[in-house]
Amino acid sequence: MEQDQDQAFKILSIDGGGIKGLYSAKILQHFEEKFKVVLSDYFHLLCGTSTGGLIALAASLKISMSEVCQFYITEGPKIFPEYKKYKFWSWLFGQKITEGDYKQMLSGGKFSDVNLKIALKKMFGERKIGDSHNYLCIPSYSITEAEPWVFKYDHSNLERDNKAYYVDVALATSAAPTFFPLAEIPYYNNTQFIDGGVWANNPTMVGLIEALRFFVGAGNKPYKKIKILSISSLSITGGKPVGLKRQRSFFDWKKDLFETSLYGQSYFTDYFMNTMKAVTNIPIEYVRVPTADISKEQEDDIQLDVATEKALNLILGKADITGLKFKKENEIASFFQTPKNYQLNQYGQ
Repeated sequence: MEQDQDQAFKILSIDGGGIKGLYSAKILQHFEEKFKVVLSDYFHLLCGTSTGGLIALAASLKISMSEVCQFYITEGPKIFPEYKKYKFWSWLFGQKITEGDYKQMLSGGKFSDVNLKIALKKMFGERKIGDSHNYLCIPSYSITEAEPWVFKYDHSNLERDNKAYYVDVALATSAAPTFFPLAEIPYYNNTQFIDGGVWANNPTMVGLIEALRFFVGAGNKPYKKIKILSISSLSITGGKPVGLKRQRSFFDWKKDLFETSLYGQSYFTDYFMNTMKAVTNIPIEYVRVPTADISKEQEDDIQLDVATEKALNLILGKADITGLKFKKENEIASFFQTPKNYQLNQYGQ
């Protein structure tokens, strides 16, 4: 496989965040329509965790971002149904407590994965990772092996994942603990997986390591520089006042327990990347499209599992503002000036 030595190895990385993946997909739709492109044709490697993994997998099959956005709008309310509120328990705890909170704490998880699997089959059908048009890095975590797991398009000497179904990989990367059941994949001898957000909610470093290990650098590696476009999910941007209750139960933490972990991990990765590009000998161009600002009054609707019409419209509005701003930036346009210079075949070359 001959390569243009002047072309950078381009990576698209997409954060996790449940239904808030609509924010990331809508921004990418703005880019596709502005530059009249299909994302797959302009990035060598697609990385995505959890809901970002679903978007990356769709992009690798050349599914348009407008279709992905419609997936969230149509299927989101089925995947994340709205639960009725328990009035007594809400009064007792001084905050809204729903049937879903009860399921999440005491009854095997907040949501079934049945509707998610049905929706994913509509999008991906029976396609397998070997059908991808791009290299892939889709983080998950193997409960069976007690270690991080990254699903990849087989290349070089890799020969593990190409026969895995897209639907199974999507379920594995998005099986958020206490929200969805463990994902169990027969192809891997019933190995069980949970959401990759437990260790790589922002998968940019996963993509960087893959690039440096196999594709970019000195010697016989075909590329000498890297360009990374990282797309954030929506995150709660406001802090908390001092003097909060220190002894906090699950019901005290609720949404903040997961949001804090996901945002903290994504924030550190962004910090790492900005530091890394300044100190490495390999040229790295790193562009991060950030979360939009969220007011205190909007926080209840900007949650990974809130898919009401009101919430979806709010997410779309935030994405439109961000997308309209960033598609005018030259640093974004630079990713879409030159298509990637290869087509994958069944051997990943």
